[in-house]
Amino acid sequence: MSIEYPELFEPIQIGQVTIKNRYMLAPMGPAGLCDELGGFNQRGVEFYVERARGGAGMIMPGVTKVENEIERCQLPAMPCPTVHPSHFIQTARPMNERIHAYQAKSFLQLSAGFGRVGMPGFIKTPPIAPSAIPHRWVKGVTCRALSIEEIQIYIEKFAQSAEIAMKSGFDGVEIHAVHEGYLLDQFAIAMFNQREDQYGGSLVNRLRFACEIVAAIKARCGADYPVSLRYSLKSFIKDWCEGALPGEKFVEKGRDIEEGIEAAKLLVNAGYDALNVDVGCYDAWYWNHPPMYQQEGLYLPYSEILKKEVDVPIITAGRMDNPELARQAIVQGKTDMVGLGRPLLADSELPNKVMQGNKTAIRPCLSCQEGCMGRLEHFSQLGCAVNPQAARESDYILHPSLQAKQILIVGGGVAGLECARVSALRGHHVTLCEASDQLGGVVIAGGMPEFKADDHKLLHWYRGQLKQLHVTIELNTRLTAEQIIARNADEVILATGSIAKTLPVPSDQPILLATDVLLGNVKPQQSVAIVGAGLVGCELALWLAQHQHQVYLIESAAAPLAVSGPLCDANQDMLLALIKYQDNIEVLSQSQLLRASEQAVVVQTPQGEREIACQSLVAAIGYHSDDTLYQQLRTEIANLHMIGDARQVQNIMYAIWDGFEVARTL
Repeated sequence: MSIEYPELFEPIQIGQVTIKNRYMLAPMGPAGLCDELGGFNQRGVEFYVERARGGAGMIMPGVTKVENEIERCQLPAMPCPTVHPSHFIQTARPMNERIHAYQAKSFLQLSAGFGRVGMPGFIKTPPIAPSAIPHRWVKGVTCRALSIEEIQIYIEKFAQSAEIAMKSGFDGVEIHAVHEGYLLDQFAIAMFNQREDQYGGSLVNRLRFACEIVAAIKARCGADYPVSLRYSLKSFIKDWCEGALPGEKFVEKGRDIEEGIEAAKLLVNAGYDALNVDVGCYDAWYWNHPPMYQQEGLYLPYSEILKKEVDVPIITAGRMDNPELARQAIVQGKTDMVGLGRPLLADSELPNKVMQGNKTAIRPCLSCQEGCMGRLEHFSQLGCAVNPQAARESDYILHPSLQAKQILIVGGGVAGLECARVSALRGHHVTLCEASDQLGGVVIAGGMPEFKADDHKLLHWYRGQLKQLHVTIELNTRLTAEQIIARNADEVILATGSIAKTLPVPSDQPILLATDVLLGNVKPQQSVAIVGAGLVGCELALWLAQHQHQVYLIESAAAPLAVSGPLCDANQDMLLALIKYQDNIEVLSQSQLLRASEQAVVVQTPQGEREIACQSLVAAIGYHSDDTLYQQLRTEIANLHMIGDARQVQNIMYAIWDGFEVARTL
């Protein structure tokens, strides 16, 4: 059988190291994958080995600190080779031996740390920076400028860490980062670097720190030991703590493309063997951690620029899971390697499935960042919304059931779908009953906006999996409590979902539900008032505005997304910025809908009552659990379970995790 995308499976060299294909596990925050002594724990070992088994040609564990004194983080947040070098080697070398068994290579990403962008509570020392500049997250806090002596300590720690990495079996290292506004990037950007010594002023001086790092590593480990660089070509900074949107006209206050090209040439001349390219900065965080509102392959225009300017391999991540997009990028000379971070959380076997011509079996990443970046941001461990086993591979191994049971699942939303999939995988006989004419529940409506298309890809994946696993599906089947009892199943799982709330206000016009508008069951007029600025209301407002509606977004809280917003700030910040950027969306915060006539709504605002001409009124004020069947059956059926929104209204991640957790132990 010929390979559909052969260009993705051609070998490539970084320095003297040959990598078997063009797929790399992109570096991600390793929270939960390391231990308090600075090494990798068993969960981390299994995570990285699983991605090598899944076909990635290069594995890159991310954000490994080179020191933990000048900027002290609470371990085990990240690995740190210099804390206990022998322990690091003892944990990393067996991991690399297993990675190499799959003909994959491994690079360790070494980091100088955070500087002004360190999360509050995460850094245990006063914040540092090149100069006395404002902290990114904490207003009123000014960072302490690093001394030259401390810079030299950092450089030596990089060399030590690279040597330890080499002894641990890593095939190379990557320096993190003249990228995203981390400490090394703060030195490189004039806005942040106001020094007057040899590490400030001219671009050459601002890059001196990064250039001396690669020189020290090459001196310690040998000229042939590969060193990649995580590099942001452009910053997208409008001002302190304010980023620019795609297509927005603005004055770049960080690194612009012209300086980015010049800097890249200086860095390659200094000895870097590859550039792992993106754009953005913590002040424009939704570029470096792209939500679903960013387009696929968003970094390709920037990596293409560097491909023409420097003669080292270019690596590009950023929503690159579509194999045709990845293939075209390589064929057209826009990049050399494809970095996959979140997509390999969602499906560790993506490269193998592409190679085998089985791309329809790839579980899609939603770019929701609920299980990954959002959890890291809130000091939890790395995970994935659509793949409960991600970063828990050894803990969540699915074992065949010793006894095949008859499983009845009531409800075909994602909680029921996941429960059916896992139950069938374990050998049970599964029947899933859904009251409507299609599977997917509220995700069908949620995936209607163009920027949420991956939600529908997930539902398509589930349908394919259940068909392959011979799950019996009964659509248009609304079961009563008596009918459920009569089925006499060994286990009954209720995934009955939730019911949309409506508005308790007098209205002479129909009150539409957000789900009905999204599904196209009702067609809103040109002017629309949406009550509720949680995630559903905000995404609906953006979608309608993009389709030329005038939208009034009414919210009782102080701001949109103050309640039920995305977990990850990158998603939240971009959605809020997009709403602000749309001329045809007006947000009325701290406001209450009082009443509605046929042609207008009356809203109580902080400034007083206001009448707004509007012909469509939409409720997006949330859902309440539909646990009716559970209440009827909880004393009638012994092996009864309730999962997903029926148990507690949350989001896709917790619905899927509920379904997985219950099914893995049936």
